[in-house]
Amino acid sequence: MEQKTALVTGAAGGIGEAIVRALGRLGTTVAAVDRDAERLARTVGTLVAEGLPVRGFVTDVTRSSAVESAVAEIEETIGPLDFLVNAAGVLRLGEARSLSDEDWNTTFAVNSSGVFHLSRAVVNRMVPRRRGVVVTVASNAADTPRTEMAAYAASKAAAAMFTKSLGLETARYGIRCNVVAPGSTDTPMLTAMWDDDSGPRGTIEGRPDAFRVGIPLGKLAHPSDVAEAVVFLLSDRAAHITLHTLTVDGGAALGV
Repeated sequence: MEQKTALVTGAAGGIGEAIVRALGRLGTTVAAVDRDAERLARTVGTLVAEGLPVRGFVTDVTRSSAVESAVAEIEETIGPLDFLVNAAGVLRLGEARSLSDEDWNTTFAVNSSGVFHLSRAVVNRMVPRRRGVVVTVASNAADTPRTEMAAYAASKAAAAMFTKSLGLETARYGIRCNVVAPGSTDTPMLTAMWDDDSGPRGTIEGRPDAFRVGIPLGKLAHPSDVAEAVVFLLSDRAAHITLHTLTVDGGAALGV
């Protein structure tokens, strides 16, 4: 992973930051992308203070022109990208029939269109070089229905299938495209769903009223657990793996 260059979106978030840190520790130069300028500056400042080769780029992944400009700048200032990690994501809760247009459109703009914008911009540059790896962070909800998560689940399913279709089309250029599907992970996105201190226990033990089994391993994932899965799929250890979904959920989706 040394002397490689990666672009990671959602870099100021829990899983995104963990991925940036894991790659930086392996000697990969990371372009950390997020639309929250303040949080991104804090995150990059912390990582740079740890001695990691990270640079921040404030970008809104929902805007294709902004993404194209950012990718061009990153390649001009840091170098050709070897890796792309699509980790940006938003969650809007609500029953499917009560979701607003804004809830639906925002969820898909980030979770699906953002993946499309970044992947198109980066992979079009990887193809002439005949190398590159893409990993999209989706969710186990992409394959397992969840109450009040219809928009999120649908958007992650779209992102996952787009990534695999892209991988099928670009395999002949030596480009691998895979998906990591986390379950409940100890991040602000998860804790925002909890109403009280019983949240962690309910997540681990399951909720029969929501048709949701618990986590067989009996614990929440740490962001680093997801980051390690992403790093594996980026690395040469996964050199013959493409079009694959690696689920990191402690068994919560029962292996689906």
